[in-house]
Amino acid sequence: MKAVIAKQPGGAEQLVYQEMADPMLAPGDILIEVHATAVNRTDILNREGKSGYAKNPIIGVETAGIVIDTNGHRHLKKGDRVMGLVNGGAYAEKAAMPADRAMPIPSGLTFEQAAAIPEVFLTAFQTLYWIGRLQQNEKVLIHAAASGVGTAAIQLARTLSQAEIFVTAGSARKLEFCQELGADTLMNYREEDFTETVGAATNDQGVQLILDFIGSSYWTQNLRSIAVDGRWVLIGVLGGSTVEKISLMELMAKRIQLTGTLLTPRSDNYKARLTADFMDQTYPYFKNGELRPVIDSVFPMEDVAEAHRHMEANKNIGKIILQVK
Repeated sequence: MKAVIAKQPGGAEQLVYQEMADPMLAPGDILIEVHATAVNRTDILNREGKSGYAKNPIIGVETAGIVIDTNGHRHLKKGDRVMGLVNGGAYAEKAAMPADRAMPIPSGLTFEQAAAIPEVFLTAFQTLYWIGRLQQNEKVLIHAAASGVGTAAIQLARTLSQAEIFVTAGSARKLEFCQELGADTLMNYREEDFTETVGAATNDQGVQLILDFIGSSYWTQNLRSIAVDGRWVLIGVLGGSTVEKISLMELMAKRIQLTGTLLTPRSDNYKARLTADFMDQTYPYFKNGELRPVIDSVFPMEDVAEAHRHMEANKNIGKIILQVK
């Protein structure tokens, strides 16, 4: 089969699509004929050699395709259309997927649309509900809201919790799209201090939950924007990973719960349980169209380097898809 690896740690030019051995199946795996996969920030870290937890040399953590070997797992059959997270190896013509992470593709969705669901929707679901404990009608602030996880989080917060949704993004076009998905208060971080807008909209009470992809550059503004007893979930460091001065007293005074998380390095058992809960809570909404994958662009696998450059340019709204077959 053909698959994508990085010749050596570095830029997008290191990616090559070449012949590789077919995946070896562990007892818990099934074999997928991959039709589409998607680009994620963790793929860029893997390409650069910075992730520290990638054991599979083939890049990619999510896939959509057809089951071609059930490996004895009777709840699946050959020909089933499935999507899900894999332990690396998604940028390939075939991929091993843990059977307990295989999600049936909702009827009416293409493989490209299905590939836009697993990583971002599971991350958003985990962050909003397993960690952030978002309640009905609470206020949530979502940074990098036009990203894959951001667009998924807007939809989940709106559909499952009827939340009041505050978002930040860097262009009018991105903010308009977030509004179409259900965001209530739109803030262009290039043109305004979001703390002022949040304060005015909440009578200076702040939001109950923050989904933070940015990190250090938003530290002070997030502190000002979060409510007493608020939950703050750190899921990215696009704005830096080091805060030079932290006032622990400010955290204590507001009784803030600050949690950092990454999904990809989580255990197989954790991902299986998250997948099951996600399916139980969301599948009716995918079927009726209230939840939908958001695709920015589709590249053939041969153009994987260009797809990575597109993500690094930070111009995408939603997911960047790689088409295999």
